[in-house]
Amino acid sequence: MSELTTIARPYAKAAFDFAVEANAVDSWLSQLTFAAEVAKDETIIGYISGGASVEQAQILFFNVCGEQVDSKCQNFLKVMASNERLLVLPQVLEQFIALKAELDQEVTVDVTSAVEVTAEQKTTISAALEKRLARKVKLNCFVDASIVSGLIIQAGDMVIDGSVKGKLNRLATTLQS
Repeated sequence: MSELTTIARPYAKAAFDFAVEANAVDSWLSQLTFAAEVAKDETIIGYISGGASVEQAQILFFNVCGEQVDSKCQNFLKVMASNERLLVLPQVLEQFIALKAELDQEVTVDVTSAVEVTAEQKTTISAALEKRLARKVKLNCFVDASIVSGLIIQAGDMVIDGSVKGKLNRLATTLQS
């Protein structure tokens, strides 16, 4: 997976830089989202992974994409196709989204709790994290009864484990050492 990310990074950076320069980040995001979905289709994967020549794969890919991608994005996709990299479009999209979030000063935070988080709690958590991270926060809330009580908050590499399960695990590790 990290190999695909490494391959996708320069393509995502190039597309993002062009989109920022053209003031069309949202447009490019929607076009890349569509193209990435096309690239995930099993039939398309068969063609672009070696079942057809590069030219045939390009023609099929652009026929499916049709009017959903403009000429600039088509040129970008042609470069990817000529380098036989259309299969990494989903990873290019992930990288593009990350670059957009960085530009927008946004961060996506996963909050896991033992019970459903209320709207008031979401507001409190968002406000505290926005202050701590100095970014706009988008919460993804999950329920996992196995953590017993408390929260696990994950934003990128930062993890705040305030769950009872986490505290018990840390206590067990301390007692064993």
